[in-house]
Amino acid sequence: MAISVSQGGRWLALDHRRIGRVGDVLNSSPGDTFEAVVLPYLDAAHNLARWLMRDPASAEDVLQEAMLRALTYFPSFKGVNPRGWLLQIVRNTAYASMSLNRGVELVPPTNSSDETEDVVARLPSGDDDPETSLIRARERDRVHRMIAALPIELRETLVLRELEELSYKEIAEVTHMPIGTVMSRLWRARRLLAQAARRDEAA
Repeated sequence: MAISVSQGGRWLALDHRRIGRVGDVLNSSPGDTFEAVVLPYLDAAHNLARWLMRDPASAEDVLQEAMLRALTYFPSFKGVNPRGWLLQIVRNTAYASMSLNRGVELVPPTNSSDETEDVVARLPSGDDDPETSLIRARERDRVHRMIAALPIELRETLVLRELEELSYKEIAEVTHMPIGTVMSRLWRARRLLAQAARRDEAA
């Protein structure tokens, strides 16, 4: 029997029988299934895929492939830091996809479900007046554009630290980089963001 997992209005179809067998591999509590251990971090996985690919359709493809890989690899998962483990798979899948599609310019499609999500995110909060909400939405869009313009090695480090709130050690494990490199890339990313913000304000 297959199950469908909702992700921001999209659906991931996974084989429930395979998930059940995978859960049995751990020989642990009934809650140690793929659904219980990995799926709670689906939003984080999708967020990383979107920031890495910078294209909604490509991010969806990466997410689907990464979740299938995670399902396949789950029997060997040691039960430590499932979020970092899943994000590492997403990152590897994204880099493999970019390598295969090198030279192909990705243009975000219009009228996508991601565009709908962005519109919903910009709706005024009940605690804000319309002017405050508009200012916040514009500032958020400005920051997102500046982050998206960063080189991928800096962008992924910043996203993992500031948006996903991973520790330096967790980022090092996800990216296969020494902690010193992680700290250096984070510093460079923040510096470039600050420079971009100053240029934007001066324009």
